[in-house]
Amino acid sequence: MENTNNKVLALKYRPKNFDELIGQDIMVKTIINSIRLNKIPNAYLLTGIRGVGKTTTARIIAKAINCNKHFDHGDKTKSGKFCNCDEISNSKHLDVLEMDAASKTGIDDVRELIESSQYNPTSAKYKIIILDEVHMISKQAFNGLLKTLEEPPPHLKFIFATTEVKKIPVTIISRCQRFDLHRVPIQVLTNNLKKILILEKGKITDGAIKLIAKAAEGSVRDSLSLLDRALISQQVEEKELDESFIRKMLGIADRSKVLDLMKFIFEGNQKKSINQLRDLINEGIDPTSFLNDFMEMIYFILQKKRLGDVDSELSLPESEVAEINSISKKIDISTLIIFWQFIIKTLEELSIVVNPILSLEMLIIRLIHLKDIPSYEGILDQIKESDFNNRQEISIAQDNKKIQENNDEENEAGKVLKNQIKNIRQTKPELESTKPKTQLKENRGKKISSFDELIKLLLIEKEIELKYDLENNVSLIKFTEGNISISINEKIGKNFVRNLSSKLLELTEKRWIITLMKGDGQKTLSEIQSTKKNELLEREKKGEIYKKFRGVFPDGELVDVKKNKL
Repeated sequence: MENTNNKVLALKYRPKNFDELIGQDIMVKTIINSIRLNKIPNAYLLTGIRGVGKTTTARIIAKAINCNKHFDHGDKTKSGKFCNCDEISNSKHLDVLEMDAASKTGIDDVRELIESSQYNPTSAKYKIIILDEVHMISKQAFNGLLKTLEEPPPHLKFIFATTEVKKIPVTIISRCQRFDLHRVPIQVLTNNLKKILILEKGKITDGAIKLIAKAAEGSVRDSLSLLDRALISQQVEEKELDESFIRKMLGIADRSKVLDLMKFIFEGNQKKSINQLRDLINEGIDPTSFLNDFMEMIYFILQKKRLGDVDSELSLPESEVAEINSISKKIDISTLIIFWQFIIKTLEELSIVVNPILSLEMLIIRLIHLKDIPSYEGILDQIKESDFNNRQEISIAQDNKKIQENNDEENEAGKVLKNQIKNIRQTKPELESTKPKTQLKENRGKKISSFDELIKLLLIEKEIELKYDLENNVSLIKFTEGNISISINEKIGKNFVRNLSSKLLELTEKRWIITLMKGDGQKTLSEIQSTKKNELLEREKKGEIYKKFRGVFPDGELVDVKKNKL
């Protein structure tokens, strides 16, 4: 009997039947049902990453469809003593040909394979051809398979396995029943490792087992290889292995230290950040693993900000959850997204830079300077606000300069100030003569003590555009003689401030200070009038006259109230 004690764990605990295959429940159920119903396809195509069980599944399928004594209509597959299961498991059965497509890629190899497959099986029910890494064979070889694959002899079945299904022609895929073997969840890997650890009588903490399962990235074979490596170390150390040992073995950074590093970065403390990174480097972290851990922490923080939950397959400790919650309150989502992009860029740089430690330090410095970068929308808002304010300031400065020049000229000539400061583009020269001269004179030197007086004067002066803007697009914050503080909306006229400043100087013969302020002031006049109108309507609707009116005209509605002028 073969001694299995010296075998590596990946071979020693290789699944021999569907019951032992982990993490592929849907695929197992489908294949079992197809065998139970005797609906076996001409060819199976098994895809997935390394170590999820493609070749193992191919051998189990070969045993399942060929084992009559110990396969009860597809419900179970056992390694029996009275059938060919052991020989199939060990790749020694004459009717089950397992071939590495990477070493036999040409059309001649495929032609020889097809010719040999024409003969009936010697002892099994089906002759089965297992092609591993089938994507490696040439285009001509694939074409040679097409006809046989679509209409094979009744006794022939194909099983293909590949890690790169995109390299296989669609004409081949369409002739196969495809099964995608998924990455095995971390919790399933952890439970499997614990079972094997009991059988091997190893001493490794649960936290260390979770780290191994996580480092395997969904591959069962990788998890067993890492466990084998840890058990060898445990036999030498003769003590229980903990998370710290496994982290050093795998080059994985302590997650709490990664969180501390992130906290220093978000605080903008460059000295502490670099020192923390160098401490991690001295512990032997792998640069790629460190960056992946960093991205994982960013994901947890983003998950907390958007979903309010950081639960994961690894069930984070309470201390780390509290730290993630604290960090998430101090950082914006846009910053986290920028960090993510820069880390991905650094991962690409690692293959170029001779010393990857330099890339890590430069990344930390870049992230510190990027943490306060404004968002794209914030930058646009700042540009718009700055541009608007600059335009208004320039307009006011230009108007004041023109006004001063006009005053100087009129003082020298001894003339009265005329209406010379209106925007030529908005006011046609010929319209100036249409205003009565008496009106122009009697409205000069006025004292304007309220907002309402200003609007009335603008109506008399027929400044309709200014009047409309003041009523509908301006919120008054403060009004005193010679000083107006207002808040404006985006509908305001382009030259509003300049025109208003010029008109006030013309009417009062004094310079006015117009201040644009942020924040909400009073409602606009149009809003105030609308509110008063609605209040008056509501008050009249409660009166006796309206009630009598509705009694006579039930469908009538009060839409306006006007005072009777006697």
